[in-house]
Amino acid sequence: MSFTEKDQLLNQKQKIKDIENVIVRAIKKVGARRENELCKYIPMNCGGYMHHFTLRKMKLKQPQELSSLIERYIINMEKPSIVPPKPRAARGSRKRRDQITFTRLQLDRMLNIARLAGDKEIISILSPKKSLATYKRELIQSIRQGKVDHELWNGYTEAVANQQQLNNLLLNSVN
Repeated sequence: MSFTEKDQLLNQKQKIKDIENVIVRAIKKVGARRENELCKYIPMNCGGYMHHFTLRKMKLKQPQELSSLIERYIINMEKPSIVPPKPRAARGSRKRRDQITFTRLQLDRMLNIARLAGDKEIISILSPKKSLATYKRELIQSIRQGKVDHELWNGYTEAVANQQQLNNLLLNSVN
């Protein structure tokens, strides 16, 4: 090992000791239990406080800069204050705003209006999709009651066709 390599190694060890001392002083000053809690006192350019991953990365790669930030915002301040967190998007903010949602009661009313108007396209769109077993059960009930329901029959045939397509896809993927 050359003289410059030894010098660099000693210099790096000294920097680590210095940053550790600064961190210990800052932890005592704010009454924290861990060094991660110091993050809440260090503001970032993009808003909010420093992320704990950033603190760890700076501790290893930029100890001088981290040391100066800790001294500036924690040690040299009379009363260090917690930085408010970065504002985040509200939950559900990714939902489409132009899409209308209906309650079950409203949907049933719209379905009845479509039935009265005889609009089969709207009826098929608003009708809840049922399983093949449900269609069979309802068809058998309507036959026993002596009723003819074309929508129910159309739904049944569509469900049978979908089931056959699914079976064909599964057979083709296995072969």
